[in-house]
Amino acid sequence: MTATGAERAPGGFRTHLAALASAQKPSLNTAAYSRLVNRPAGRVAAAAAHTLGATPNQVTAVSATLSTAGLAILALVEPRWWTGIVVAVLLAAGYVLDSADGQLARLRGGGSRSGEWLDHTIDCFKTASLHLAVLVSFYRFGPAGDGWLLVPLGFEVVAVVTYFGLILMPTLRPAPEGKPVVEPVETTQPTTPAPEHPLRKWALLPMDYGAQCWMFVLLGFGAVFSWVYLLVFACNAAALVIALRKWWRELRALDGVA
Repeated sequence: MTATGAERAPGGFRTHLAALASAQKPSLNTAAYSRLVNRPAGRVAAAAAHTLGATPNQVTAVSATLSTAGLAILALVEPRWWTGIVVAVLLAAGYVLDSADGQLARLRGGGSRSGEWLDHTIDCFKTASLHLAVLVSFYRFGPAGDGWLLVPLGFEVVAVVTYFGLILMPTLRPAPEGKPVVEPVETTQPTTPAPEHPLRKWALLPMDYGAQCWMFVLLGFGAVFSWVYLLVFACNAAALVIALRKWWRELRALDGVA
């Protein structure tokens, strides 16, 4: 993803949107929100950015700014009904642009190593910061009882380990012939994918960052948010246990160990 100039791209918004429609990544193993909401919204944002002559790195910067604003409000402002809405909208908008920067790079003919690094580094900051912001909010304004502070701490560990696994696993799998060993995690798919169960994309919703953004709408409703947050944490912890077992067995098979 290179950041060179800001001249308007040839063609109009509809032309760019149509071009992106035929250049989408596989949707296998993605949750319903990312598949049905975030990627289509990111496609619109990418087409608009390309029409205006924006670069992928500029879109990444705006995404990071929106996410940072949402995290700051989450950590520093006492929860009210309206703060939850603001936090959710800012985080979700940042996630839309997180999808848009990669789509914009493809629309411009491909990304760059520096852009890929920037995108994933910001994603890592976001992943590591979200539940720390919840921890600060719980400590300052949250439910009674110090035991609740263990929930965002646990969620932090689960989120970081999950992100690390999703980034690392594609580098350990054999690369398809003619392709580099390291590919962006979101674009790496099995060579011959098995048919997907129709309910899988819905079952993955609690693990989808975009869906998680919208649970903060409940931030100003005290115990309701706390219990929803705990439930989402439990789903993510269970999913990580399943993923770790699957990854370990896959790598042991590649090592030729029964």
